[in-house]
Amino acid sequence: MSNNSLSGMIPQCLTAIRNISVLNLARNNLTGTISNVEVSKDSSLEVLEIGRNRLGGQVPKSLAKCTELKVLNMGNNNITDSFPCLLKSISTLRVLVLRSNNFYGGIECLNTNGTWPGLQIIDLAHNNFRGEIQGILWRTWQKMMVTEDGFQLTIKGQELRRIYNSDRMSLATNRNGFKEVSLVFEYGISITVTNKGSEMNLVKILSIFTLIDFSCNNFSGPIPKEMGELKSLHALNLSRNAFTGEIPSSFGNMSALECLDLSQNKLSGHIPPQLGKLTFLSFLNLSNNQLVGRIPTSTQFSTFPKASFTGNKGLWGPPLTVDNKAGLSPPPTVNGRPPNSGHNHEVNWDLISVEIGFTLGFGVAIGSLVFCKRWSKWYYRAVYNILLKIFPQLEERIGIHRRHVHINQRWWRR
Repeated sequence: MSNNSLSGMIPQCLTAIRNISVLNLARNNLTGTISNVEVSKDSSLEVLEIGRNRLGGQVPKSLAKCTELKVLNMGNNNITDSFPCLLKSISTLRVLVLRSNNFYGGIECLNTNGTWPGLQIIDLAHNNFRGEIQGILWRTWQKMMVTEDGFQLTIKGQELRRIYNSDRMSLATNRNGFKEVSLVFEYGISITVTNKGSEMNLVKILSIFTLIDFSCNNFSGPIPKEMGELKSLHALNLSRNAFTGEIPSSFGNMSALECLDLSQNKLSGHIPPQLGKLTFLSFLNLSNNQLVGRIPTSTQFSTFPKASFTGNKGLWGPPLTVDNKAGLSPPPTVNGRPPNSGHNHEVNWDLISVEIGFTLGFGVAIGSLVFCKRWSKWYYRAVYNILLKIFPQLEERIGIHRRHVHINQRWWRR
């Protein structure tokens, strides 16, 4: 029943059906609250798609009864709630999409061993989640840690195969400038993967595609180095948060990574050269952070545009700056900025103070001789006596022409 113009509330009779495996109500005009939606105790529900409606309220508590749930998509609604920790006991969960709602608070309840070992896609973007992300979280998602060809995601024994039909695959740009790649499967299930500026060509089946999107939230603290253990992760988006510290060098172990977006955070330090080993990486965005140093030189990094690194005033090297052919290092940075950047011209006050002192002293001396008659007389007498001591013969010569000399001998003896 997806992609229609259905309106009103979700009938409880739909979710109360015990033998239903797939319920897809996505892309309609459904309204009302979902808090009162009831799922039967022995529910066989494996796929629940209610994304892109106008549903509000909180996540139904009865979803905890769906012990066989594999796909849950509640994205693009008006749901206001904390993170649905009630889902953490559902070990079969493979896809969780909560993007573009009003979820808030932390996700600490996921820091438990054994939570969602088969998870492949988690999308929490465009919410109000906050707090630090602990390293134990990533170690529970075993499906993202192994490098394998994967196995088919099945529902009641039926494979969810990718439909390789151009009419069933869409790549479009929405009104916010985001690239949307829709993976369309049997039973009409549509999983939309969104990455700003990324034109990812997803050609793999759902069972081996993996994605983490925590963008546009308020997550803070360092990025856990344990993320480097997700060796089969294909897309990672942590942009538009408040992450601090350095980019973990362990990211170089994510050999399957195709898209990495860490832009608009508060990351510092150097770009790990280990990222140059990610041969499948086709999209990289590290812009608008506080990174410094030279951009790593590798075949992979040479393919990224300048926009991938802008907004980091301490970064240098291609493609941001022209490489130094002589092999000389650039001047050291000052507080993450080049010393010759527009806001770092320092005034040498020591030199200026010496010049000012000399000028004032010279002005006072000359001014005193010109404008003070007593001082000028004293100065001329002192100079005259010094010259006579040095050159005694001047007394005789000056005495012969005394009347032509401005200095009057009688005046000096007064």
